[in-house]
Amino acid sequence: MTTAPPAGGRAPSMAAVADAAGVSMQTVSRVARGFDNVSPETRDRVQQAMTSLGYRPNRAARALRSGHFRTIGVIMFTLASFGNMRTLEAIADAAGAADFTITLLPMASRTKDGVRSAFSRLQEQAVDGVVIIIESHVMDTAEVVLPDGVPVVVIDSTGTTDHPAIDTDQAQGARLATQHLLDLGHETVWHVAGPAMSYSAGGRRAAWEATLTDAGRTVPPVFEGDWGSTSGYRAGLEIARRPEITAVFAANDQTALGILRACHEVGRSVPESLSVVGFDDSPESDSFWPPLTTVHQSFDEVGRRAVSTLLGQIAGTAAVAATDLVPVYLVERASTAAPPS
Repeated sequence: MTTAPPAGGRAPSMAAVADAAGVSMQTVSRVARGFDNVSPETRDRVQQAMTSLGYRPNRAARALRSGHFRTIGVIMFTLASFGNMRTLEAIADAAGAADFTITLLPMASRTKDGVRSAFSRLQEQAVDGVVIIIESHVMDTAEVVLPDGVPVVVIDSTGTTDHPAIDTDQAQGARLATQHLLDLGHETVWHVAGPAMSYSAGGRRAAWEATLTDAGRTVPPVFEGDWGSTSGYRAGLEIARRPEITAVFAANDQTALGILRACHEVGRSVPESLSVVGFDDSPESDSFWPPLTTVHQSFDEVGRRAVSTLLGQIAGTAAVAATDLVPVYLVERASTAAPPS
């Protein structure tokens, strides 16, 4: 049996597999497409030849028989954020474990045209379902139209769409962060928020405010941010110069990083005179100085649940559309302490 891969680095052909296994190309085709009219001995020989040569059956051919392409489309705005990258990686891993591939359809911009362009390209792709990683207000304002009959799961959504949505429990995370600072003895907690149009930022902001209100504490003005360390730094310069501010909840870890830098430059000690809590538990947060107390959210679990829900829809076994919230928890490190005496 010939087992050497073809020269020139080209993908092995069905003819090469047939030659290696000593069978016809029709037999190779039947094995590749999963037909059962092949003897077990011949099937084993063909599969061994496929493995030896690195042959991969044509997915399009299998789709003709099964009605599925075993491909998931992923529409997302940016690959730059930590959360999006971790979620995408988890989607790819979960899809691969189920013998699905992913097709990435990035949006060029958050404009209506950018969103519509990404969704229009979806019409041209051979996918069995779609995971959307853009905030629902972006999708709604663009008035996009999804292909009929294509299963969809939305990540990071208000839950007002007609499709299942997966998200971390943003509100619970903000409550944990705010209550932690109150429990340490701080009179109130200030907040450096995320972008005004962000659903996630809005949820964290609303829960921060509600926690203070429920505790009978003053709700101070919000510092507006944009998820970035630069906006955190700008807010941090003012915070560091105001001794009445003793506790800050930052919308995410990058914002908290900017606050810590500003405090260091101004000479405001953390946590001795100012406590800071972030949100995300990014891999670097334990290496901030001081190590950052933060809310852990599992982007990996979000990606896995999105794929599981989507595959359930594809198989026709999924429940009705609903929002599935992944739990969060507080990670206490050295950036928080009781307020100064």
